[in-house]
Amino acid sequence: MQTESLKPGAHGEDTAQLPQVHEPRNPGTELDLDLIHGLQANTSAIERRAATLPGRRSVKKEYQAAWLLKAITLIDLTTLSGDDTEGRVRRLCAKARQPVRPDILQALGMGPIHTGAVCVYHDMVETAVQALKGTDIPVAAVSTGFPAGLSPFPLRIAEIGESVKAGAKEIDIVITRRHVLQGNWQALYDEMRAMREACGEAHVKAILATGELGTLRNVARASHVCMMAGADFIKTSTGKESVNATLPVSLVMIRAIREYHARTGYRVGYKPAGGISKAKDALTYLALIKDELGDRWLQPDLFRFGASSLLGDIERQLEHYVTGAYSAAYRHPMA
Repeated sequence: MQTESLKPGAHGEDTAQLPQVHEPRNPGTELDLDLIHGLQANTSAIERRAATLPGRRSVKKEYQAAWLLKAITLIDLTTLSGDDTEGRVRRLCAKARQPVRPDILQALGMGPIHTGAVCVYHDMVETAVQALKGTDIPVAAVSTGFPAGLSPFPLRIAEIGESVKAGAKEIDIVITRRHVLQGNWQALYDEMRAMREACGEAHVKAILATGELGTLRNVARASHVCMMAGADFIKTSTGKESVNATLPVSLVMIRAIREYHARTGYRVGYKPAGGISKAKDALTYLALIKDELGDRWLQPDLFRFGASSLLGDIERQLEHYVTGAYSAAYRHPMA
């Protein structure tokens, strides 16, 4: 089994900055309010389609192991706790560099792999950058008053700048939910545009906090507005809401990405975050991406899992494939 190698990419404002990428960045478009107001979401149809997903694609044995190895390379390995320390972040970065025990990789005939990124609070960016020095693993910072996004707007913009200065290559921003709930699409577009500009060459992931947007129609409209404003990724959740990533929300956002690509030619990435902790869930999301967007989106520059405990379960499943037995979780420490 082989996963595709992670190759260095080009650099420059018009080119994606991540090490795996040869994809033009989404520059955004003018805000098209007619298009936004015309968007609808058939909730019952979306929920029926989502309900069929876990059973429609089943992979076993070596195919499952190969897909799980792919999933590891798509994880934003995350720690966003109030009690984070430099030591915990350094240990997490060590796990990102070597996410699977060498004996398991050797048994699978695999060379070294690593996660897609490490995601931390701004205060831990410098620690993570130093710990990942010499690798192609980017550091993602959650900025703009994460998770509520209600700090004064100039401070949110300044926080982005500080995170970029500290070495973050990706910025996960949170939108102002009330703009969506009040249908103030111009305000959301202007906010997203300003945050995109503040990121400079760093990629921006727009967190919609879908569990707080009320309806799937709002999710669809917010997704399109953020892409029009230049978001490189759209992301479901902060992981702090009561409802985080779900399959119906994912289906809506993925189809918005597909429609945006068809209309503009630019590919925007997708990141489900929060509540994805089991290997079988990761396989369902990968199947959904493959079905709806195609293989190109199964690369780290266009798809990520926002997760912390997911990696541990994947590693346990891989050891089960190799040995035929499940091991204790402590054999696969995260940090």
